[in-house]
Amino acid sequence: MNGVDWRIVVEAVAALALLVVLIRLTRPLQAGQGRGPAQVVTEVGVAVALAAVLSLIRVFRMPQGGSISLEMVPIFYVALRRGGGTGVLAGLVLGMVKLVLEPYVVHPLQFLMDYPLAFAALGLAGFFPGAPLVGVLVGGAARFLLHVLSGVVFFASYAPEGSNVWVYSLTYNATYMVPEVVIAMLVMLFLGVGFTRGRRRQPHARRV
Repeated sequence: MNGVDWRIVVEAVAALALLVVLIRLTRPLQAGQGRGPAQVVTEVGVAVALAAVLSLIRVFRMPQGGSISLEMVPIFYVALRRGGGTGVLAGLVLGMVKLVLEPYVVHPLQFLMDYPLAFAALGLAGFFPGAPLVGVLVGGAARFLLHVLSGVVFFASYAPEGSNVWVYSLTYNATYMVPEVVIAMLVMLFLGVGFTRGRRRQPHARRV
């Protein structure tokens, strides 16, 4: 009988711990504080660093790139908390960090589609502050479509002979993107934070 894979257990615990750290570091906004540019830059930096670490803690990795991890969660968190513009910026920076950590480039246009543009697309979630799960779905779908288009244009040679390249690219990218988006949605529901950016508390009625 196979024993417990303690590596996966430790990585899962570490990933959750890192997400808790992100929440604690960004808690001031929910208390009506920390709305200045310095706080935003700090949050983006923490989110990108955390996303980069989480990208290395993965269930499995696809042969031509792509894996299942929690890397998208910090970007979604910042986007829903600070807005689409900040989310797109955070995703863009993460895409460049991913390029440094795990480069897989065959063409300049493919680099743009699979790294800065794909991860910047995650920030689109921030344009749906009133419907966070819809935002996560939109951001994940946008990244998915960019990877699919990149696969059709630049990785068609990997498709089995006689198969439709669009079907191949859709299937290949859905294998890891669909579970990753679903996991991100579940984690955001579990965290239950970051969905009310900049909302001020209503003042209590003054007693007479």
